Amino acid sequence: VQLQACGGGLVQAGGSLRLSCAASGGTFSRYAMGWFRQAPGKEREFVALINWSGGLTGYADSAKGRFAISRDNAKNTVYLQMNSLKSEDTAVYYCAADRAVMTTRKPEQYDYWGQGTLVTVSS
Repeated sequence: VQLQACGGGLVQAGGSLRLSCAASGGTFSRYAMGWFRQAPGKEREFVALINWSGGLTGYADSAKGRFAISRDNAKNTVYLQMNSLKSEDTAVYYCAADRAVMTTRKPEQYDYWGQGTLVTVSS
């Protein structure tokens, strides 16, 4: 499975961005999907996840109430809508696919990764 993330950019604090991650080469609807981020000098951290059907989602505390993950299995795409962005949201954002039935917040358990898209929030 190949994952291609896009939608990052420069935005002012309080603004919004929508990230997209398009999958190819596999059966997208079988995978749970996750978004992770990595800020300079920090470890990669979990942001949000969604199960294969879209019926189950999960968020890091830092994302709750501001971010929304969704997917369109017909388009083989997962999205991350980010609102009320803060300077601390600045990071490279990665999408990932997990073949397991159970969803997880642990990056080491994801099987496929996209190349990342940079989000910069100016204060």
